[in-house]
Amino acid sequence: MTDVMNLILHVWRQENADAAGKMVVYQADDINPNMSFLEMLDVVNERLTERGEVPIAFDHDCREGICGSCSLMINGVAHGPMKGTATCQLHMRSFKDGDTIYIEPWRARAFPVIKDLSVDRSALDRIIQAGGFITAPTGGAQDANAILVPKDSAEGAMDAAACIGCGACVAACPNASASLFTAAKITHLGFLPQGQAERYRRVLAMVAQMDAEGFGACTWFGECQEACPKEISIDTITRMNRDYLNATVRRA
Repeated sequence: MTDVMNLILHVWRQENADAAGKMVVYQADDINPNMSFLEMLDVVNERLTERGEVPIAFDHDCREGICGSCSLMINGVAHGPMKGTATCQLHMRSFKDGDTIYIEPWRARAFPVIKDLSVDRSALDRIIQAGGFITAPTGGAQDANAILVPKDSAEGAMDAAACIGCGACVAACPNASASLFTAAKITHLGFLPQGQAERYRRVLAMVAQMDAEGFGACTWFGECQEACPKEISIDTITRMNRDYLNATVRRA
């Protein structure tokens, strides 16, 4: 491995949601292979700023694979070539010196471009909000062991709760479906005793909001779980569909 890398970047630039965007070519020279992908973009932006050019807008926050902000399509793959890795955790040593890298925002009707690589993912927030609250007794905090949760249920809930809401599942899906995201949020509470009181109302409300936001339908391609940086299984979609069917029958 060389001490530094020289790369050619094709970056999507778009001034605002209404402007026409285009790919712009940048030379990224002297890049340390141990940099993260976002650190590489920081270097490019510093050099653009020094030349008096407008830096590339992209989303980021924790840079620890937790917040889900780093939403980029890299060479046509959500979050890049490494499986189970968010963009902020992707290191430049995953590429080779002289590589050409194409960087684009999420492409979905429900994720309108704000600027350059930054998109509006508030539709995911509204899906969560549609789920509402759980019923819980007020007063003093219960002892940690007061509510017994079977081991399988606890593990299933934790696996689903790993979702960071990045939207990679939507970007990777040929239909731009948010089914994996919605299913993860529904499954998280559906496994736990605390989530049972609103279980069926929740699934009806969240699926309805998902449809209202303009996401596509799930046709079981499986691309979502391949793109998910937390490797959430499409088994959660099966569970969501089962709960939705039960809720529909109960409502009828």
